[in-house]
Amino acid sequence: MDFRRSVLWVIFTISVIFLYNSWLRSNGHAGLFGEPPQTTQSIGVASVPSAPVSDGLSSTPGAQKPASRAPAILTDVRSDVLDLKLSSVGGSVVYAGLRKYASESDHARDMVLLDDGGGHVYLAQSGLGGGTFPNHETPMTLLPGPTQLGNADSITVRMQSPVVGGVQVTRSYTLHRGSYVIGVEDTVVNKGPVAVTPSHYMQLVRDGSDPTTGTHFYHTFTGPAIYDADVKFKKFEFKDLNQQPQTFDANNGWVAMVQQYFVSAWLPDAQQGARRFEVGKLGDLYVNRLTMSVPTLAPGAQTVIKDRLYVGPEIESQLHGLAPGFDLVKDYGWVTIIAKPLFWVLEQVHKLLGNWGWSIIGLTVLLKLLFFPLTAASYRSMARMKSVGPRLNALRERLKDDPAAMNAAMVELYRKEKINPLGGCLPVVVQIPVFIALYWVLLSSVELRGAPWLGWITDLAAKDPFYILPLVMTATSFLQVKLNPTPPDPMQARMMLIMPLAFSVMFFFFPAGLVLYWLTNNIFSIAQQWFINKRMGVPEFSTPQ
Repeated sequence: MDFRRSVLWVIFTISVIFLYNSWLRSNGHAGLFGEPPQTTQSIGVASVPSAPVSDGLSSTPGAQKPASRAPAILTDVRSDVLDLKLSSVGGSVVYAGLRKYASESDHARDMVLLDDGGGHVYLAQSGLGGGTFPNHETPMTLLPGPTQLGNADSITVRMQSPVVGGVQVTRSYTLHRGSYVIGVEDTVVNKGPVAVTPSHYMQLVRDGSDPTTGTHFYHTFTGPAIYDADVKFKKFEFKDLNQQPQTFDANNGWVAMVQQYFVSAWLPDAQQGARRFEVGKLGDLYVNRLTMSVPTLAPGAQTVIKDRLYVGPEIESQLHGLAPGFDLVKDYGWVTIIAKPLFWVLEQVHKLLGNWGWSIIGLTVLLKLLFFPLTAASYRSMARMKSVGPRLNALRERLKDDPAAMNAAMVELYRKEKINPLGGCLPVVVQIPVFIALYWVLLSSVELRGAPWLGWITDLAAKDPFYILPLVMTATSFLQVKLNPTPPDPMQARMMLIMPLAFSVMFFFFPAGLVLYWLTNNIFSIAQQWFINKRMGVPEFSTPQ
């Protein structure tokens, strides 16, 4: 019994230590295990460094930035879900507001993903490389046409470059109603006297700041990610790119910038051929670039390059099918194989109940039913231990001066009563990966961001503003301790009462959805333990020894 309980508390304690270690690193302190802090940068409004550069990225596209250029002219483009600003410099997307999602810091404003102001830099750019051709620094002129979706189903905004190196680019951005996918089409025309063979690149550029606010005791990934059929899905921490860029060659794939709940990504046409991935740092900014070859253009010839730019939430139903592996940007880590089915079940429950808070409770009930045989075995083991508690205490007292005889007597008592001291341990251990997977499901699902439950819980992705759920959860944890056998050792008994409090501290800072899951799990565990204790004829609650 004591060993089983010790194993469980060791597991919980290790979880607390690792969560606290992540909190230290994400808040700028050295980790408990000697890791350096996760550094972030706060920089002013800046322009993206132009090629060529000497910071380490190879095959940098584009030409030298001109010594001076006219100030950027911004064009507002608006759909029912996106609010974009296109810059006359390179035709880049320098602002993207998500109209269906509120800002974390100001719920009266839209969530801003791409931006080039207020000390934050996060841009989507594209252009031609391989020579002096139109690139992300080339001035572009807005062509006549509407820029607001209005009542239409789609809208296309066109911009055109001057002739540079004998080549002219006409770019169009197409937005569709209800979609976060932006169609990007470059018509490349060779207006020069000789054939040209440019390359085409797309890149996402941002500073290294962490966009998440108000979270403690847990850290979510922010940074570049790539995917291709060989490398599969690969993420890069900003700190790992400070010294050495990463380069990959492939025949397929896409690039993205990932953060909690949201993602931007360049998704090239699947039919396009060889491509190179480059992930690194240019000056104070991080770049995730994808470069592809373009067919040789004879004088007067043209080609059309079709890409897609995704700027929006990590909603699995929308990500799936846009590109191979794109749904992996909603990253569950090593528990993905469990987390994905769990989220699917959570979605199905939500379709029935219509509220994410009640859906979390419903999913918890389903998991309790799934693991009922295992948890029942654990609780029966604890009930048997409680029933023989007085006899164990008598043995300890009578043989306290002879540890060998005491251990032998205890083993014999366990054998006669058919008690396995570890019988309740395995069922709990089996459930740990499921708990971790559900933890990441609730932490990563944008569907819970801003989703209310009832009363004071208006955002399941934010902490309880009045700490009511964590307080009730702590109380239920103490009640669970009282249902379990009381250790005969007074020091261990006191530790059993202290540990729930220590373990519950982190829940005061967790999102309300996670606390709701744990509270619901506690309540049903208490009910199950109480029922088994009563059925087996042992006292429902333990009394101090």
